[in-house]
This record gives sequence, structure tokens and C-alpha cells, in this order.
Amino acid sequence: MDQTQKTGNDCTNLQAGNDINVFNGVPYTEARQIALDVFNANFMKLVGVAKDVAEERANKITQSFLEKLMKENPAGLASAKDPDFQDSLFSVQKEYAKCGDSDMGNILVDLLVDRSREPRRSLKQIVLNESIRTVAKLTENQIAILSVIFILRYTVNNSIINQETFGEYLDKYLLPQMKFIADSRAAYEHLEYAGCGTVQIGSIELSQVWQTGYQGIFSKGFNNENFDIGKLSPESISKFIMKCMNDPTKYQIRALSLKELNKKIAAESVSENEANYIRELFGKNKMTPDEMKAKIVEIRPYMADFYDIWEKSSMKNFQLTSVGIAIGHANLRKSLGNFADLSIWIN
Repeated sequence: MDQTQKTGNDCTNLQAGNDINVFNGVPYTEARQIALDVFNANFMKLVGVAKDVAEERANKITQSFLEKLMKENPAGLASAKDPDFQDSLFSVQKEYAKCGDSDMGNILVDLLVDRSREPRRSLKQIVLNESIRTVAKLTENQIAILSVIFILRYTVNNSIINQETFGEYLDKYLLPQMKFIADSRAAYEHLEYAGCGTVQIGSIELSQVWQTGYQGIFSKGFNNENFDIGKLSPESISKFIMKCMNDPTKYQIRALSLKELNKKIAAESVSENEANYIRELFGKNKMTPDEMKAKIVEIRPYMADFYDIWEKSSMKNFQLTSVGIAIGHANLRKSLGNFADLSIWIN
């Protein structure tokens, strides 16, 4: 079979019976051997079956890492000779060799591939190094907690345009994590001990989360009695006014959040007077927290259980550190297969 290869500025591909990939002077086979040597030289000496199991797991996680690295960041093979990277690599091998948990292994591999993209000392490199060492200290439910808090408090999904897509968002990002979440106080105390976040005195209610990112979904609308049509031009009306999602006899502003609305106002070069009036309308007749909860449970009934967990646990009080963000992010990427780059939050 004919084979063709493309090379980047930092690599040269040689072909024999099997492809031999060389990146910055580090062949794949050499990188693999270095990785295994790192484990063999540093891991505690076990005997009998335990020794065989540990070596088998180390080989497995090393192979998984190299396969993902070759797919996503082949230039990262050059990291094999970097002492700091070798330390993170050994942390991955060591922790997986001890427990063999496949879910934890997948998170570790994702974090290590991300680490391979950071050859220079940076905040992101430091955070990834620490995250790799921290994952093994956490249970599955604690990692799920980090992912849920990360999604709700640190992201906004701009693909949501109506209640149907909001429901799909809940199905995709919250429902898969819910089965792992517990309201144990000890879980949050341990997360705090592990450096993933802090339990704050103040709390954030789910209504605040929804209003900040998705207020447009929860508008009760306005009618002609509290809408002065003369304050907006026909062009602004067509661009900013739409039928209310929750009451088709009324209208609402066409925007998901205030942040999105301000971007749209700037892009459309709306006059200051019109802009102020549009913002005023956007803030009118918002659902109360109880009304929002009822609507969300109507959209997805399982959210009644999630509300119960949020309100009774320390989740509403928990603020993530950079390490907590990185681990929550990696877990979501493991679950979803794809997610926005970590650099958006840590750079």
C-alpha cells in the first residue's frame, strides 16, 4: 500500500516496514522506551503478582498516552527528554499502576497530553503538573462535582437559543455527572484539602447561574402596555424584539444574556438612547427563582433531584482553584470527547 506522510517544521518522518516518526530528534520508539524506563527506574520494587500487574498497567497507560499524543500533539514526543515532563509522566504511570482505574487513567492521559503542549514554564504548565498529582487523590464523585461546578459557574453555552436547546444542554453536561454526585460534606472538605477549591461563606443559587448565562430563556415578556414602541427604530425592533418564549402573546429581547446583548448592541451600532431602552426591556419581567426552578423541572424533570443536591450540599458554596478547573475540564473532555481548550480559563 502506498503511504504518504506530511511533516511539520519540527519533525522528519522516515519510512521502513513500519513508520518511524522522529520529532525534534526523538523517534517514537525511543520516546516509548524513555517513558518505560522512567517507570522502571522510579517505581517501588514489588514482588510476585503485584510486580507483574504494576508493569502491565504502566505499559498500558504509557501506550494509551503515546497513542493519544501521536493523534493530538505528535511534536510533544520531544517532551520525553525533559526532566519536568518525565516527572509528570511518572506520576501518571505510578498512580495508574497502583489502582488501574480506567476512568482515572483517561483523565490522566488527557492532562498529560495537555502538559506536552507546554514546553516552557508557564502557569498552565504548573497547573497541569499539579492536577496530574491531584487526580489520584480524588474519588469519581468528587471529580464529577468539579465538572458540574466548572460547567455551571465558569462557562456559558452560546449554542443555547431556546428551551429545547437548553434541555439538550442539561442532558449533555449535567445528567451524565449527576449519578456520581453525592451531598457528603466530607467530599467537599477533601476537595478543599486536595487544593481543588474552597468552601466559601457566601453561596450562589442556581437562579443566579441561570440569570447570568441564560436570562433570555426565563423571560415572562412584555406587552404593548409596558413597551414604548416609539423609543426604537423599525430596524432595532426587527433585530432586538421577538415573541416571548414563555408567553406567545408577549414579546422579549432577542438575547440569551446581558453580555451577549451588549455585544449585539455594539455590533449593530445602536444609539445610546436605544441601547439603554433595550437593556431596560431585557431586565423587565424576569422569572423569580421559584418560577425558574418550576420551568427547568418542567423542561427536564430530573432537575428536581439536582436542585435538591445543590441546595443541600456545599456545591453552592464551592469556588474552584485553577487545579479544580483543570481536573473538571479534563473529566468533561473524557466524557464528551471534545471540549474548548483549557487555555480559555488558564493561560
